[in-house]
Amino acid sequence: MSDDYLLVINGKPQGPFNIEQLKQFGIKPADFVKAENMTDYKQAHEVAELRGLFGFKQQGVIPQYFGSFDQRAAASALDWFFVSLVCVPIVFAIAILTPDKEVRLALTFSLLAIIPLVNFIYHIIAECSAKQATYGKQLIRIKVCDMNGRRISPGRAIGRNLAKIFCLATFFVGYFISFFTKQQQCLHDMMAGTLVMKDRLL
Repeated sequence: MSDDYLLVINGKPQGPFNIEQLKQFGIKPADFVKAENMTDYKQAHEVAELRGLFGFKQQGVIPQYFGSFDQRAAASALDWFFVSLVCVPIVFAIAILTPDKEVRLALTFSLLAIIPLVNFIYHIIAECSAKQATYGKQLIRIKVCDMNGRRISPGRAIGRNLAKIFCLATFFVGYFISFFTKQQQCLHDMMAGTLVMKDRLL
């Protein structure tokens, strides 16, 4: 069953309208629409159902709004918390069941390597997924994309996260570069050809 959509007409959301009504309006690929299950307005060509019904071709959407340093930092803090929330109980549970004191100590200290590794893998998987974002980024409503607003490939996601090593190697200067770039890119974004975009403002 098709959703009803709000349609932006002359800069103002109107509706909701069903598919037949959208046809009467002569909806165009670049018109902004929003269904009840969508978190933000999208251009009609971005919505799979509308592409199928109206024969629109999906186009690249050049990002106009970018995740700020504080939004990215907040998302990162949330992601570290979520990863730790998963890893710490598992490692401690294994340690408790281990009789050898030295092994228990080694398992505890292993968290210093396990959490960053899991966080690295988690970011790669999440950033090239359909959501284009980790849970932290989703909560802040920002996501990773290429320079044309498209979903990045697994290879680019790996390169982007590996490039964060250079941000750390420059004593975090690579992160602060975002204050001086038009699209608020950090060093690893520049190296990977990626952006962190946020929801459109209407």
